[in-house]
Amino acid sequence: MIIHPSKFLKGEITVPGDKSISHRAVIFGAIANGLTEVDGFLMGEDCLSTIECFRKLGISIEVRPDNKVYVYGKGLYGLKAPDDILYTGNSGTTTRLLLGLMAGQSFASIIDGDASIRKRPMKRVITPLKRMGADISGQDHDNLAPLTVKGQLLQGINYKLPIASAQVKSALLLASLYADGDTLLTEPEKSRDHSELMLNCFGANIRVNNLDIHSSPVSELYPQHITVPGDISSAAYFIVAGLIVPNSEITIKNVGINPTRTGIIDVLTSMGGKINVSNIRVLNNEPVADITVTSSSLTGTTIEGAIIPRLIDEIPVIAVAAAAASGTTVIKDAQELKVKESNRIQTVVMELSKAGVDIQETDDGMIIKGGKPITGAHFESYNDHRIAMSTAIIALMAGSNSTINGIDAVNISFPGFFETLKSLHK
Repeated sequence: MIIHPSKFLKGEITVPGDKSISHRAVIFGAIANGLTEVDGFLMGEDCLSTIECFRKLGISIEVRPDNKVYVYGKGLYGLKAPDDILYTGNSGTTTRLLLGLMAGQSFASIIDGDASIRKRPMKRVITPLKRMGADISGQDHDNLAPLTVKGQLLQGINYKLPIASAQVKSALLLASLYADGDTLLTEPEKSRDHSELMLNCFGANIRVNNLDIHSSPVSELYPQHITVPGDISSAAYFIVAGLIVPNSEITIKNVGINPTRTGIIDVLTSMGGKINVSNIRVLNNEPVADITVTSSSLTGTTIEGAIIPRLIDEIPVIAVAAAAASGTTVIKDAQELKVKESNRIQTVVMELSKAGVDIQETDDGMIIKGGKPITGAHFESYNDHRIAMSTAIIALMAGSNSTINGIDAVNISFPGFFETLKSLHK
């Protein structure tokens, strides 16, 4: 893909459905009793992997061309033993949430993914699941896929999560639905809470008190009509683009603004970004709004601590904003980036350096001295969708054309990304 520099960006767009919510709508719908309708489903590769896994578990799922998905749930105990490996592709969410769900079934299953998934650590989920009584074995001392899960009777636990992780928390909440007794989870910081909100829509009994999440088993989940808002992680690229490309104004309609996900808006606003959030409403317990951004003079900042879980997926494109800002931006406490689809600390530093950005890797983040001229470059995606899209955004600011290798990676979360970008490009 060749990216041309842009004089300005103008227009009104929508972005694909929220990836986290799309996954969960299928998973929770599959174990509810009856038909769950999902509007605005993200037809990205990760979410389609979730659908394929549940089809192998005996769930009928109808995918319509208008981003509608019908999940014919069979209840908490209606899944059947799969005849084949549950292949999760590139999806860490599918892999980790399935571990929690499969742990409490009455049958065995094998969970595996692509080469990237086989490198991603699973012990953070497996250790607390084993404390609940789960029988899970795999490579590298039960840390890496492929993983064999032999369904067991589970016990509720009290567990303090060592890191704030929505995937770990969600896996344990799924397991808690099958446990004898209550489960109490305590997070070190607040992570995205889509599971708690949506499970309660489906009839689960989950109470949240600050960093404590208390789950009591229920006998049944009830089907829902879920409307998936636009994914703020996908909107992030256009939020940054609208801020850093001169004379630009972009409106992104129907974006989820769950407070556990809006760290990027807080950070960019603190850097001087002109971001207007309007038309706020609530769908399925999730707040949704329209976001308008206009070109802004950004200044550097420090990003660390409790806000990191609220923007972990957006750090690659925040680094792009920092490159365009005056002054220095320091990103700390982001070690989690090392175990994403790529080592995102390393890959962000390598790729932005190619464009002339003064950026330095640290053990838990990066230091970016912004304001230097951006040059065209030959970028690599490392088969990481967020790296591919972030390099496309910095290329808009360059003095000459850029190329990106491995652009198919964007289909993981944002099919049509480049078409949407082209529609704004002037």
